[in-house]
Amino acid sequence: MTTSGTFSFDAPGDAARAAELRRVKLLATLVLAGTLALFVTAKLLLPMHPIFGFVAAFAEAATIGGLADWYAVVALFRRPLGLPIPHTAIIQSNQHRIADKLGEFIEVHFLEAAPVDAKLRQIDFGSFIADWLRDRKRSTDLARFTLRLLPEAVSATENSGLMTFITRRITTQLQSIDLAPLAAGTLRAFVAEGRHQGLLDDILRAVHQSLTQPETMAMIREKIRGELPTLLKLYRTDKFLVNKIVASASSFFEEVRSDPKHPFRGEFDRMVLSFVDRLGSDHTYADRIAGLKRDLLARPELGDLARNIWSNTRGFIERSASGETQVLQHYLAKMFTEAGEALAGDSELRSEINRGLVAVLGSFIADQKSGVSGFIADQVKAWDMGQLISLIEINIGKDLQYIRFNGALIGGLAGLGLYSGEMVLRWL
Repeated sequence: MTTSGTFSFDAPGDAARAAELRRVKLLATLVLAGTLALFVTAKLLLPMHPIFGFVAAFAEAATIGGLADWYAVVALFRRPLGLPIPHTAIIQSNQHRIADKLGEFIEVHFLEAAPVDAKLRQIDFGSFIADWLRDRKRSTDLARFTLRLLPEAVSATENSGLMTFITRRITTQLQSIDLAPLAAGTLRAFVAEGRHQGLLDDILRAVHQSLTQPETMAMIREKIRGELPTLLKLYRTDKFLVNKIVASASSFFEEVRSDPKHPFRGEFDRMVLSFVDRLGSDHTYADRIAGLKRDLLARPELGDLARNIWSNTRGFIERSASGETQVLQHYLAKMFTEAGEALAGDSELRSEINRGLVAVLGSFIADQKSGVSGFIADQVKAWDMGQLISLIEINIGKDLQYIRFNGALIGGLAGLGLYSGEMVLRWL
């Protein structure tokens, strides 16, 4: 069937069915003509022998039965011989009523909640989605299709002002976050895992390397030399003190690094935990962190960085969509395939998907079923009934024509029976 209320008759087998219909129609007409000819012949030969009375009775009733059924079959679709006989062309005359009743029937008997829910529950949506995504070619096609849509989605996002809205929302949310308790909790977890001791080792190592640098030792020696009395300077006491200080510090750092239970580590633990406690409870720290956060979010460099990231992301998406680079497509295809594999192995998730889709589709059908009923009714009302009747005749007309054969046979037998009864009564 095509649009605009018209039908096409090029379905497989339509030509063969139309030819068969014409053949059966012709045969039924020949049977009707044959019974009529037999009736006339039997009437003419009746004076020659009484048996022709039985033949004439059968042929007469068969003709009447065949003619009546021809009228019934034709009246269903069109007006017999084009005459405006009442209660003929039944389908055409009742097109709107049939359309409304068909829509109502489908709404009541096909789109009710119980049968729809039962049918939807028979479908394993989760397995279908999993099998679909697990197919590498389909995942690649889906990735390619997604990439074709991404540039338009990015452009629409920019032109609609959605990015400005999202940026403002993110900034507002960031400004509303109280970082002090968050930082305190993060540091407390950091200490609980003992990771701060590794940080201490790194600090000690860095300080040791810095102290042993010739430039650092020269700077310390110069400071010490400036504080020493002139007499001590003559004995180069500054060099001795610098070497002693560096050696003592290096020895201390090595002791702490090599001894996990060194007392300094305990002091470092207490110092860090004390700082964490103050960070989570002292409003001074909270105010300072909040100030730093506001200053950071207000800096134009942050906005420039965000715009640069967005521009680079958009350019990468556009290059991927044009086929210049296959990285994103391969990543998306792999992601879809892995999602299918994960879904195939998770029966609980598939059940959740099935339940969710049954609920969503059931609710959608319940909300839209009156609209579906109206749509079906409107479509039927817009059909070209002449073409629709031709389509019906092609598909079921052959069976309807056999009614004419049955009518002729049954009518003839009934006429023969009545005539035989009449003869018996006369003989009595």
